[in-house]
Amino acid sequence: MSFPKLPPLGLYIHLPWCERKCPYCDFNSHETKTVPEEQYIDSLLQDLQADAAQAQGRPVETLFIGGGTPSLFSATSIERLMGGIADSVALSPQLEATMEANPSSAEAEKFFGFREAGINRLSLGIQSFQDEQLEALGRVHNSDEAHAAIEMVRRAGFENFNIDLMHGLPAQSKEAAEADLEAALAYQPPHLSWYQLTVEPNTVFYKRPPTLPVEDTLADIQESGEAVLARTGYRQYEVSAYATPDNACRHNLNYWSFGDYLGIGAGAHGKISFPNGKITRYSKRRQPTQYMSASSNAFNASTRNLGPGEISGEYMLNALRLNKGFTLAQFRARTGLPATSIQKNVDALLARKLLINEGDAIRTSDLGRRFLDSVVAEFF
Repeated sequence: MSFPKLPPLGLYIHLPWCERKCPYCDFNSHETKTVPEEQYIDSLLQDLQADAAQAQGRPVETLFIGGGTPSLFSATSIERLMGGIADSVALSPQLEATMEANPSSAEAEKFFGFREAGINRLSLGIQSFQDEQLEALGRVHNSDEAHAAIEMVRRAGFENFNIDLMHGLPAQSKEAAEADLEAALAYQPPHLSWYQLTVEPNTVFYKRPPTLPVEDTLADIQESGEAVLARTGYRQYEVSAYATPDNACRHNLNYWSFGDYLGIGAGAHGKISFPNGKITRYSKRRQPTQYMSASSNAFNASTRNLGPGEISGEYMLNALRLNKGFTLAQFRARTGLPATSIQKNVDALLARKLLINEGDAIRTSDLGRRFLDSVVAEFF
């Protein structure tokens, strides 16, 4: 195992606070009325300085600020963060800098400042345009604020932005789901994340499950929504990601293509490859108070080297989410492993019609997409 050329490098930054934790959310997010912005930015920059050597001379191609609700932070704090990042690591001239933002009125007012700070792509957590659904989902914005926030994104000069939209919501009909989708598409967003609500462990919805649509309705919603998106010029390039031409999220594509990324912030994860073939995953201290009290070299909570079986499985876990799949040459380049290490598994899945081989690309069939977890499990 070795890497003649290291993968591209991204940077993920986690801002863990939110005004209210949504009942479906299983992310590392914490409710607060007051965000310790200055102290947290101090810790983030110390964390990045400690990790900077892992860039190994590569520029950061993409940056993603997630949460929590990053837009709770002031534009001044985001500007300081962006400046500190530029002082610690090299940034690509074509940097894609994404920030998640909430559509509430108070946060939408900051969009101009975020743009000035160097953010060039916003991801808006709309979820639904229907007030009753927003209330059921525990969102702090209403439908009017959702519409106003999208208009504010345009006025603030963001040519590239994403609308985050969910379907399969409590008691949702196919018609209601279509109405949400049509409302989003009316703004012609360059990118749309459209995905089904799932109930995860350690959430309020898991303890007190809402009444969700039955399987047949969920299937109808998915089928009709995909038809609408295809008809209006959106290309599905990943399980829940749709974009107009040339507007796929480069940061997420790096994840799904098994690229490298630094991770800073409470609970953030990172993945780094080394020329000798070693691939390391690490995570940061999860609790914000513990993270902020860490010394400059003690932000990590765990670090582990992946074995060959884990590398194959993790590669497939990501690459098979992509509609285009992968090639054996890409597998070798990103894993450092020979194609022979997966050939038997690939052949077996091709025989079962769960994978398709088109030219030199291998991807899931429609049947394989339905049973993606089982397909991926074959490689671990």
